[in-house]
Formats: sequence, structure tokens, C-alpha cells
Amino acid sequence: MLRRLLIGLILGVIVGGLAAAALVAGLHMPLFAADTGGTVLAYLAAAVTGVLTGLVAGKPIWASGAKIEAGLKAFFGALIAAGLMFALRRWGNVQAPDIAFLMPGADPDLVHKALIGEVPALALPAVAAVLGGFFELDNTGTDKDEAKGDASKSKKRVADDKANGKAQKRVAEDDDAEPESAAPVAPKRAKR
Repeated sequence: MLRRLLIGLILGVIVGGLAAAALVAGLHMPLFAADTGGTVLAYLAAAVTGVLTGLVAGKPIWASGAKIEAGLKAFFGALIAAGLMFALRRWGNVQAPDIAFLMPGADPDLVHKALIGEVPALALPAVAAVLGGFFELDNTGTDKDEAKGDASKSKKRVADDKANGKAQKRVAEDDDAEPESAAPVAPKRAKR
């Protein structure tokens, strides 16, 4: 379980880091500034990060039979990520560490004075890490249980069956076989 949690946290940090890199390097937005519509962009970026995390964390979308589950995780991931971003911006009044060296072209004074919820390079990986850990923990044990179930279904057993007075062996499936009816017993002939 701890291994799954760590995998989810690492996967979330990677997804959130890539989303933050797209904002910082691609859109040249080192901060979610409130005066330039940064608040709306912060929630949109968190929602997109939540969708991406929902698609890859836990049972990923490319896994067998995971399309519906990944779609649901993506939808609720967007909602939860926006809620986490709200909580981070509202109650996460922690001074951001000086990471201006990660954001070329950003004003170091603004980055140094910003809170964690205002810096995409910190906020998005944090939100995605929480979601990734949650989705991985939610998926705990399903792969092992399915593997055990498939192995037990494929095992065969040999059973003794006495039909017509002769001991015969037959092979039957453990779980999936329908109960077989015994071979009809021929009536004994009367001695003359």
C-alpha cells in the first residue's frame, strides 16, 4: 500500500510538473497574478491537471477495460483539483520558496513575495500529487486479486466418478464448470 502511495505521489508530481512547465515556458506565466485573470487560469490549469492525473494514475486509460474508470477519474479529478486549488489559494498562506531560477524571464522579486498557491511550478505538482496518491490508493489490490482469480479458474482437478460400477476419472473445471449430470446408470439385468 505504501508502494502504491509513493508511485501515485511521484506520478502526480510528474504530471503536475509537466503542466506547470507548459504554463511557465509555453505561456510565459510564472505566476497566477490576480490582476491579469490569473485566478481563473489557476482553476482551469488545476482542472486540466486533474484530468490528466485521472487519466494516468491508478488504472491508466490504456489498461485493459479501464476506459470508463479513467473517464470517471478524469471528471472527478478535475472537480477535486479545482477544489484543492481553491483550498491552497484560500488557506495556503505560506511564502513560496525562492524558485526564480526555475522560471527564466520571471521577476525574482515577484516570485519571492508570492504565496504557494500563486506559483504554478509549486501549486500544480502539489495538487496533482494529492490526486495521484488518492487514485493509486483507490486502485490497491485489484491487479493481484484479478491475477489470483484467473489462476484459480484455470486450475483443473481430477475427480473420481463411479458410473456403471467402474471407477473412471474425469477432469472438471473448478469454478466455471456447470454441474455435470452423472452418466445414466443402466438397469441391472435379472439373472435367469
